[in-house]
Amino acid sequence: MQDSALSTAGLASRLATLVGSDHVLTSTDAAPYCNDWRKRYHGQALCVVRPGSTAEVAAVVRACADSGTPIVPQGGNTSLVGGATPDADGRSVVLSLGRMHAIRRIDAANLTLTAESGCVLQQVQEAAAAAGHLFPLSMASEGSCTLGGNLGTNAGGTQVLRYGNTRELCLGLEVVTPQGDIWDGLQGLRKDNTGYDLRDLYIGSEGTLGIITAATMKLFPMPRVQLTAWAAVPSVQAAVDLLGLARQHLHAGLTGFEMMSRFALTLVDRHFPQLHVPLYRDTPYCVLLENSDFDGEESARARFEALLEAALASGCVTDAIVAESLSQAQALWHMRESISLAQSEEGLNIKHDISLPVSAIPAFVAETDAALGQAVPGVRIVNFGHLGDGNLHYNIQAPEGQDPAIFLREQEPGINTLVFDAVARHGGSISAEHGIGLLKRDTLPHYKSPVALALMRSLKQALDPRNLMNPGRVLGH
Repeated sequence: MQDSALSTAGLASRLATLVGSDHVLTSTDAAPYCNDWRKRYHGQALCVVRPGSTAEVAAVVRACADSGTPIVPQGGNTSLVGGATPDADGRSVVLSLGRMHAIRRIDAANLTLTAESGCVLQQVQEAAAAAGHLFPLSMASEGSCTLGGNLGTNAGGTQVLRYGNTRELCLGLEVVTPQGDIWDGLQGLRKDNTGYDLRDLYIGSEGTLGIITAATMKLFPMPRVQLTAWAAVPSVQAAVDLLGLARQHLHAGLTGFEMMSRFALTLVDRHFPQLHVPLYRDTPYCVLLENSDFDGEESARARFEALLEAALASGCVTDAIVAESLSQAQALWHMRESISLAQSEEGLNIKHDISLPVSAIPAFVAETDAALGQAVPGVRIVNFGHLGDGNLHYNIQAPEGQDPAIFLREQEPGINTLVFDAVARHGGSISAEHGIGLLKRDTLPHYKSPVALALMRSLKQALDPRNLMNPGRVLGH
């Protein structure tokens, strides 16, 4: 192998011969790819390369391997944990998959869709719908995040309690290895016991073991009826009780169950008053629930109304509204999905993407709210998330009038420890759907068992012994 200082000097030119000079970006053209969505991480890249096919990805990886150049795979650049931002040393090549956005195949009989990693999630949803099917992965960033990023982080979203995370929706992958080989595992098989499950190895690996270039995903029949309600609940325990009632009445038809605190909705109302957020002023929490049914509308609506009547009678709901049209339902979901944007408008904040057993959530929230209030008087807690599958976005905003940047710098380490220790005591995880990236890399060893970390390091060493795939993420250097 050539001396890396000499070989990297001409790497951009070599990459230009592989993918075309228009698709190798440097200097100011590369800048948008070197900053993360939250504007917390700012790096530099040797260049940004935008291959247009799997063969070009493999050629780029081989060229980088020849020169010992690290690669940072990037999809929609919507990571919330710094997982797709290059370091500041300018040594890495950012490999953007944005040009690889083809829907390769829809197999109606097999209920599968094969798409390239650069497909924006919304594009995949729309392709499935045009063919008369449902692709249920859905989240606030679906207009900009990509399928490859969803797979790389094992993204969750709003319908996990019915359809599962991205992992459960994936039947096969196409991957370029750190050596530049191509593994074609795109068969849409639901049963395949022929050794280790390589697919599951790459899903959630955040680009540290290889580059996912395409995937075969499950499709589902399109529901005949979709019913949406927005309910006021007096406590977190009441929201959990409502979830139990919803499961009893709706069974598998329960596809969405989101909990939002009053302060989370206050921020939406403050920064997006045109949305007209309902009910939140007179209740500690609101719940957004959705029923997707395959029966006739009359029977589905009867079950939905019976649920709400039982909830009101039991006291776990104090008031509720039911969307009377698709546009009203979309408006309610838009309010929920605007919470993160409203937080951004309010200022820098400390984000926690945590998961807990649903049964442990009321105690966790009560204990941690109290502990934070004592540790940082005036702190504002933005608690919302996918209660149906135990995933909370338990975010912390600076006290009113305090500079958010100073608050973040001075308080983040202590607040993280307080929250993560409470998560561990209640049997939870410090990352539910966002991944580890750079943000939680140094925290992970405190909450992951030494045996698990050793196994992860062994896999990394076996597959990427030179540590060229997204180095410094998840497990560090």
